[in-house]
Amino acid sequence: MRGIRIGSAFGIPIKLDLTFLIVLPLFAWLIGSDVTNLALVVNDLFGANIDGAAISAGSMQWVLGSAAAIGLFAGVLLHEFGHSLVAMRYGYEIESITLWLFGGVARFKEIPEDWKQEFTIAVAGPLVSVAIGVVSYVGFLLLPESQAPAQFVLGYLALVNVSLAVFNMLPGFPMDGGRVLRALLARNRPHAKATQMAAEVGKVFAFLLGLFGLFFNLFLVALAFFIYMGASGEAQQTVLKATFQDVVVRDIMTGRENLDVVDEKTSVAELLERMFVERHTGYPVLRNGDLIGMVTLDDARGVKEVERDAFRVDDIMSDELATITPDADAMDAIALMQERSVGRLPVVDETGELVGLVSRSDLVTAFNIIRSRGSLDAMPRSDAGLAQLR
Repeated sequence: MRGIRIGSAFGIPIKLDLTFLIVLPLFAWLIGSDVTNLALVVNDLFGANIDGAAISAGSMQWVLGSAAAIGLFAGVLLHEFGHSLVAMRYGYEIESITLWLFGGVARFKEIPEDWKQEFTIAVAGPLVSVAIGVVSYVGFLLLPESQAPAQFVLGYLALVNVSLAVFNMLPGFPMDGGRVLRALLARNRPHAKATQMAAEVGKVFAFLLGLFGLFFNLFLVALAFFIYMGASGEAQQTVLKATFQDVVVRDIMTGRENLDVVDEKTSVAELLERMFVERHTGYPVLRNGDLIGMVTLDDARGVKEVERDAFRVDDIMSDELATITPDADAMDAIALMQERSVGRLPVVDETGELVGLVSRSDLVTAFNIIRSRGSLDAMPRSDAGLAQLR
């Protein structure tokens, strides 16, 4: 998830997704426009005597709405720091924390597979939310009735933070409760299988939440979609990681001796003819035996038919190459392809010499062969994971 970096804390970059710039004022407006009713809720729950009509007069309702919305997302940020700081104690690297439409996301460089560590990391966030709720409630109790606006904000934050902690602990993987479920399942079964089981529970939860949202709140439908996609995506990623465990690029690449390449001076017309005959959609481009670029079918399609004899490969090729080494993990190749939105990677040695090519087709073939060998008997027999390779 990309975002605008606004700072860092504890060495963790803090980012804002563009959707956050929409949702923050939206929440401020929603809270501000309903101050009177929310004050009644706070009064009923905490035995207060806040005059909802008084604190909603004039511009005060929008000030309170803004303060409550900012406090809400500050709590979300602290929630994510709860996860992140515990993870860092276990030695995991946190790439960033991003605030966005549905709250916050702490991006881990590596997903914990030790069930005790994942359990502790998962519960840390909700515990922070509960702590924020308790502190807000104590502040609420200490304030005199004359400070009704501040009482309202603290009472609201106490209620919302505890509610968010409870909601997050529901088994909607990849929410915190879903990660707790996976951790408990992984006590006596492989991590990949535990992930598949938690993901299935998460999908059912998402379906029920979406159904509930259709009748009561369309925002819940969007949240359910996010949960469903998150559960599917992490299940696929886990299957890939388990499949390609201990597999390096050298094991699955097409070696230089079997590699079809194209010279930089080949015409686009000749290139398209070769693509048709050899059934390839991309080639490394060489100059005097050295790799200088990659050319794909999309590059060739960009040339008008009447100009294809005049244009050469070096006119249309990409020379900003994403390359990988033969000893890199297969998962690194997958991640790089996804990051750069390419279907193939030239494989180069430490001197920069081309030694092969790894493509999505190579990865799909290797995926199917490895699973067909029965080396993953402990895992569910499904094609989850292939979607990320295609």
